[in-house]
Amino acid sequence: MLNSLDLPGRPEDTRVVVAMSGGVDSSVVAALLKREGYDVVGVTLQLYDHGDAVHRAGSCCAGQDIHDARRVAERLDIPHYVLDYESRFRHEVIDRFVESYLAGETPVPCIECNRKIKFRDLLDTARELGAQALATGHYVASQRLPDGRRGLFRAVDPDRDQSYFLYATTPEQLSLLRFPLGGMEKPQVRELAREFGLSVADKHDSQDICFVPTGRYTDVIEKLKPEASAPGEIVHVDGRVLGAHEGVIRYTIGQRRGLGVAAGEPLYVVRLDAERARVVVGPREALATHAVRLREVNWLGDMPVDEVPAEGLEIAVRVRSTRAPQAAMLHRRDGRLEVELFVGEYGVSPGQACVFYDSAEPCARVLGGGVISAARPDRALEAVDRPLAIASR
Repeated sequence: MLNSLDLPGRPEDTRVVVAMSGGVDSSVVAALLKREGYDVVGVTLQLYDHGDAVHRAGSCCAGQDIHDARRVAERLDIPHYVLDYESRFRHEVIDRFVESYLAGETPVPCIECNRKIKFRDLLDTARELGAQALATGHYVASQRLPDGRRGLFRAVDPDRDQSYFLYATTPEQLSLLRFPLGGMEKPQVRELAREFGLSVADKHDSQDICFVPTGRYTDVIEKLKPEASAPGEIVHVDGRVLGAHEGVIRYTIGQRRGLGVAAGEPLYVVRLDAERARVVVGPREALATHAVRLREVNWLGDMPVDEVPAEGLEIAVRVRSTRAPQAAMLHRRDGRLEVELFVGEYGVSPGQACVFYDSAEPCARVLGGGVISAARPDRALEAVDRPLAIASR
């Protein structure tokens, strides 16, 4: 007999660790499981010390959030532990974030945090505590597949769906993870929080990267890598030098405002050449791409990834967390995975994620994803490469 978490045994005989961030979502998960009779243990991770910034509204993993999580645990009468993961977080997430920006990429640190900290180290902790499952407040769903494994699926609420940030979850991790909010919408969750009498019922959702409480990621990079702000040239795709900049890290692909140059036409950042400290700009059409190459792929599909047919596998993908899935074809070429976008996308940047789904429909199954290593533009940039190569001699 299986309980509501698809685990054998009665709820009262099933220990579940809940990752409690101090927000309304994870707090409601803890309350729901407690009400069902599970042996609930709350765990909050101390990931980063903001000092004076810990009380800033909209930040996460900070001192106020730990306090809020503790208050909820006391309200629910469940054990609560705060674990110091700062050194791991610094090494696995912050350092990688900085290095990615220095390479001219646009990283997504929340994905790395889920992959390396929450769903690896925290799962190990859950096992050490004798738990049969780790539950989180993510808006995503997991279901048992016909072969007995568990699959990852988009949440019912497309506006809250967080599957983009969880594509790197492994099959082994999915066997122990549970996401009780996957079938709910946010207003319903807040109403439950009020019913449970939780102090965080009306708490704002986190908005910022937790270790960038000011919203200015360049401050973090410059603090850790003072040499990161190397000046360089701002160059048009046709080869013209339009001006100078104070560091590639201050720009992102697709950026239009704050370029500091005037050219008589709207210009966008279309490429970051970190090696030569150059910011390449051009018209919007220069941002268009229909193909991306991937690295660090995590595959959750049924067939082995190396058996993707030569003609390609039709899937749906997201190259941004804010975009709906779009039709695409997955190819395996020279041992690497590439994605062909049927409709195309603007402003795709290396370092972002490309997430695979079995369809573009709501509640679609997640087939995996990878980090974008290169985006092939529709408009060739040969004009900019030739004069830049000459100028660099």
